[in-house]
Amino acid sequence: MSKILVAYFSATGTTKEVAQNLAKAADADIYEIKSVVPYTDADLNWMDKNARSTVEMKDKSSRPEIVEDDFSVDKYDVIFLGFPIWWYVAPTIINTFLEQHDFSNKKIILFATSGGSRFGKTVEDLKASVDASVQIVEGGILNGAPDVEYLKEWVKKVL
Repeated sequence: MSKILVAYFSATGTTKEVAQNLAKAADADIYEIKSVVPYTDADLNWMDKNARSTVEMKDKSSRPEIVEDDFSVDKYDVIFLGFPIWWYVAPTIINTFLEQHDFSNKKIILFATSGGSRFGKTVEDLKASVDASVQIVEGGILNGAPDVEYLKEWVKKVL
């Protein structure tokens, strides 16, 4: 049996709720990717060209600093990686997470929450942050905080 992890970044709590239900549904461990500097409402104001999230997303080399701890992905075979979609891609903090760990020969299944955006070029953009042996697949947009029973069926489809 594969050891499964649900890792997620949530700026407002929406993705966190989905990740918690997904971890229960997949009988997986859970890990929160935390920014050293938490995002404020002003940081997330996509209508403000000077807002932190807007500035980060315009600069594809941006790598927001994440809280360091003794976490390791070594014991996991499958990682569900969740985040809110920002400008049709993953926030650059996800690249930070991918670049700070060795995901060689692992399968990463993406899930996201979104106010209307789809995955766009997310898979393609994230592949640049991992070894070529890593399989990254688009799992799905999971809006509306799907319950554990729904997510159990979803997990069976995407694994």
